[in-house]
Amino acid sequence: MADPSSYRPKPGQIPDSPGVYKFRDEHRRVIYVGKAKSLRQRLSSYFQDLANLHPRTRTMVTTAAAVEWTVVSTEVEALQLEYSWIKEFDPRFNVKYRDDKSYPSLAVTLNEEFPRVQVMRGAKKKGVRYFGPYAHAWAIRETVDLMLRVFPVRTCSAGVFKRSAQIGRPCLLGYIGKCSAPCVGRVTAEEHRELAEEFCDFMAGRTGAYLRRLEQQMHEAAEEMEYERAARLRDDIGALKRAMEKNAVVLADATDADLIAVAEDELEAAVQIFHVRGGRVRGQRGWVTDKVEAVDTAGLVEHALQQLYGEERGDAVPKEVLVPAVPEPAEPVTQWLAERRGSRVDLRIPQRGDKKDLMETVQRNAQQALALHKTKRASDLTTRSRALEEIAEALGLDSAPLRVECFDISHLQGDDVVASMVVFEDGLPRKSEYRRFQIKSFAGQDDVRSMHEVVSRRFRRYLQEKQKTGEWQEEATGAPGVPGSAEPPGTTGDTGAPGDTGAAGQPLEGPEGTEGTDQGPSGPIDEEGKPKRFAYPPQLVVVDGGKPQVAAAKRALDELGVDDVAVCGLAKRLEEVWLPDEEDPVVLPRSSEGLYLLQRVRDEAHRFAITYQRSKRAKSLKAGPLDTVPGLGDSRKQALLKHFGSVKRLRAATVEQICEVPGVGRKTAETVAAALAGAAPAAPAVNTATGEIIEDEAAGAASSNGGTRP
Repeated sequence: MADPSSYRPKPGQIPDSPGVYKFRDEHRRVIYVGKAKSLRQRLSSYFQDLANLHPRTRTMVTTAAAVEWTVVSTEVEALQLEYSWIKEFDPRFNVKYRDDKSYPSLAVTLNEEFPRVQVMRGAKKKGVRYFGPYAHAWAIRETVDLMLRVFPVRTCSAGVFKRSAQIGRPCLLGYIGKCSAPCVGRVTAEEHRELAEEFCDFMAGRTGAYLRRLEQQMHEAAEEMEYERAARLRDDIGALKRAMEKNAVVLADATDADLIAVAEDELEAAVQIFHVRGGRVRGQRGWVTDKVEAVDTAGLVEHALQQLYGEERGDAVPKEVLVPAVPEPAEPVTQWLAERRGSRVDLRIPQRGDKKDLMETVQRNAQQALALHKTKRASDLTTRSRALEEIAEALGLDSAPLRVECFDISHLQGDDVVASMVVFEDGLPRKSEYRRFQIKSFAGQDDVRSMHEVVSRRFRRYLQEKQKTGEWQEEATGAPGVPGSAEPPGTTGDTGAPGDTGAAGQPLEGPEGTEGTDQGPSGPIDEEGKPKRFAYPPQLVVVDGGKPQVAAAKRALDELGVDDVAVCGLAKRLEEVWLPDEEDPVVLPRSSEGLYLLQRVRDEAHRFAITYQRSKRAKSLKAGPLDTVPGLGDSRKQALLKHFGSVKRLRAATVEQICEVPGVGRKTAETVAAALAGAAPAAPAVNTATGEIIEDEAAGAASSNGGTRP
């Protein structure tokens, strides 16, 4: 525990002006970000008798080891900088709202030539019009199904659209009248875009004029005795009205507003937001957060506003925001919202009438969300805590292993040998910390030797990071690869910082890119406060295997001088837990929560490893002659094959002919020609049914899809 007086700024050092401040811990991690109208008054409030501080504030100042600040001109700038730093550093003592689910939205891709209506989740994209979010995806699909009768906008994927255009026939929706079939030219791109814009206008709440126009067209058709057309218009009007009924009218004056309500207790808070457009509830979402800092309702509202509108612009920020408490002072927040919208935004507490009644409904939703979250989390926390305690007791650890790392080796008959490292913190996977390795020190199949190499590489990088911060003395050990030895960083192919390379000069593999997480990275950070890779040690290393693999991992740690990390292995056959230097395994009961957690960790490491191994195997199978040409990317590879039609014709082309391909210069053309001249031509493909030799022009099509025939 640090003494706040040890890093308290001297009197007169802190300016009496607006600004943003950061508290850092002993590892230079940013642990708290705050803003103040007067930095001097705010920071002085932290350096008082600890007994007078809120318990959470007391924990923060005793964890911190330094404080820094940045002076800005206005409170609005302070609000913007605070939001940016919280997003960048993910401080552990700041309130961080996390979505209790990934809410779907109705999206119209106006950035495409033929806009598409679809359900979307996740980050918003430029040029796409969004409506919602909605509580359920099926609610969006029901609404879209009703509206496609009137606005037959494209809903198919790019692949289906392209396929229909090639064969000259629309999909089923085109035949039943729920798509205008621009893929086959029934409407032009301009006419289809008009349909998409009318769809957006209707969803945005401009419904009255459109319905009146349809009703007038229906009456005119009836007067002209075009009864079939009148009946179709009547059904269209009914479909639109049913779609409107799904969004209840709550405000009679067609208000555009967001209503924010907060339910809280001493430890947690739940936020609910209703998006009202045109007087109707168009979307709903909610967040739940731990109250890791001393903050009141107004502070929670301010954090919610930052989370809600920090990435939004224009009409996504409504004219009116109704809240249970207004942050003090309110002017910087309202000015910040107005800048993001481009016009005035009212931030106020509803006092009477329909808006107050609706706010009470939102408040009830927030209270129910908090109660439901506490019920779920109590069970989860209890189970995870019991699992970690059981593991600590079974393995003889001093405390529960809050961070567990598991390693697994994967290969296919000794080829493409790879390894994975997965991380669990507090019993939950932390996918941003996952890493994967290529085995480079030897060829062939040897799981024990591979495990020794991977564990050595992981902890060698850890010790190198400790050496940089002065936490590790160079003379402490002379083991190969340990800081202070002659082996330079990166020569072992560790997955690490961008720009590092492996033993063969290949780029290093990083975290699991396809499976992100809303959790920020943890552990020591660099001079800028950003997390370092491999710099945060686990309390427990789990290896997939039995006694030999455990012995190899333990030997790797001993060689590096790491003696504060426990090691165990989980054998698949009988689910036995093996410890180093023990003749007999530890057998946990089949109903043990600790065993379930170890199985989850082991299975996740196996999944991550085999996924990487299969991807490498697929790439090697698809490799063709052009894949060996240095500096030739996929785009120019496709351009070459499209221009010449096949690898055979490309091989026969001169350098001048290759230069005619757009984007290919003379140097690249010479490289391609030399590479293909040195490569042996592929054996002709044979039709096994007829014995007929297939011409190489056909093989070129296979090459354009990622490879050539063997």
